[in-house]
Amino acid sequence: MISNLDACRVIEKSRGDALVVTTMGAGNPRFGWPVVSQNQSLDVPVGGAMGKASSFALGLALAQPGRRVIILDGDGSLVMNLGTLTTISERSPSNLYHFVFENGCYAVTGGQPIPAEGKVNFKEMASGAGYAAAYEFDDLEDLASNLGRILDGDGPALINLKITPEIENVPIHLRERPKRTTRSAVQEVRKALAG
Repeated sequence: MISNLDACRVIEKSRGDALVVTTMGAGNPRFGWPVVSQNQSLDVPVGGAMGKASSFALGLALAQPGRRVIILDGDGSLVMNLGTLTTISERSPSNLYHFVFENGCYAVTGGQPIPAEGKVNFKEMASGAGYAAAYEFDDLEDLASNLGRILDGDGPALINLKITPEIENVPIHLRERPKRTTRSAVQEVRKALAG
C-alpha cells in the first residue's frame, strides 16, 4: 500500500507543466496534493462535487489538447460517477491521465466502505470501457519507476493506486480548509494558460 502523500510526491516529480485536477483525499490540505505541488497556478481543486472531478478534467483535456491533464480522483468519487469512464473513452483524449486513489472507503466522511469494496477492479473497468491503457500499483517504487513511461504514453490512461486509508474523524467545520477554491483556481489557471 502507498500513502496518500507519497503518491502525490511521486506524481509531482513527473508532472512537468500538466494541469492537475484534485478531489477528495488526493486534494487534502494536510496530506494531499496541496502539500507537494510546485505549481499551484496549474492546479484545480474540485471540492463539493463528489464524482465530477473526472468530468471536469475531461473538459480541460479537450480544451487543452497540447498539455497533459492529470486527474487525482478518489475511488468513492469514481464509484459515484462510473459513467465517466465511458464518456472519457468515447472522447479519447490522448493527454488525460486518470489516477484513482483507491483506499476502499469514504475517508473524508468517516471511513464508510465504498460499494463493492474489495470486489471492484478499476483497472479492468477502464480497460473494458476502452481506455488506451490501464495500470495498477500497490508499491511506491514500482509506481516511481514506471510513471515517466506511462505519462509519455498515450491516454486516456487510468492509473489505480492502492492507498492506505487516512480517515477524517474531525468534524467538518473544524478541519483545515483548502486555501484555494475551485473558482479562484480556475481563474488562476486561465491566467497561467494565457501567458
